[in-house]
Amino acid sequence: MKNVKRNGRYGIDAPYVPALMITGAVICIGLIVFAHMFQLWITVVILLVMAGVYLHTTRRGKFRVWRSLLDGAAISGHERVLDLGCGRGAVLLMAAEYLPQGHAVGVDIWSIKDQSGNAMATTKQNALAEGVAERVELHTADMRELPFESGSFDLIVSSVAIHNINNEIGRDQAIDEAWRVLRPGGRLLIADISKSRRYHQRLMKLGATVVRRNLGWRMWWGGPWVPTMLVDARKPA
Repeated sequence: MKNVKRNGRYGIDAPYVPALMITGAVICIGLIVFAHMFQLWITVVILLVMAGVYLHTTRRGKFRVWRSLLDGAAISGHERVLDLGCGRGAVLLMAAEYLPQGHAVGVDIWSIKDQSGNAMATTKQNALAEGVAERVELHTADMRELPFESGSFDLIVSSVAIHNINNEIGRDQAIDEAWRVLRPGGRLLIADISKSRRYHQRLMKLGATVVRRNLGWRMWWGGPWVPTMLVDARKPA
């Protein structure tokens, strides 16, 4: 396994979520102190543990999981890889490390709601910090309408991004577009916290060989009730 240590700054996914957990804990502490509602201590502990698990996932856990996935992706080094919803480059730039003769392409709409400090300029800075800038290309684009030719990519990845499209039709369009730009024989790896059954079903209808599995505790977003599921699909050659 390659080194998991990162040199870039990758922010926090959906930063309002741990902020709400911590705020809830602070409010409960206030009620304990000033209203003597001592029964709320258990709530404080639960909220702080959830926040800690969430922050571990976004700061460390997801990197270890994706390192393992990329190690197992049989990347030879000359491929074109696409990251849907690349954000600040956590997965995109890690993938680029495997591509000394290849290219890693990231698309995003750069929403700070989905990731703190999300901006193309930040991703470019991270690419420089990781030493892969010459292998990376960034686009402002909607994953429902990708600006690429059909069959352009050998491997497509997406990490906790597609669920942010707020309607089923749009999510189906994103899956269809990923399938369109994936070359015959290529592989699609989607990690997401919801809608993974639908992704699985959609890809099966498109003719993919698909496996869906839980990525484990390192990608729990607060606890086991918000796991990350992997949809691993192959396009027929």
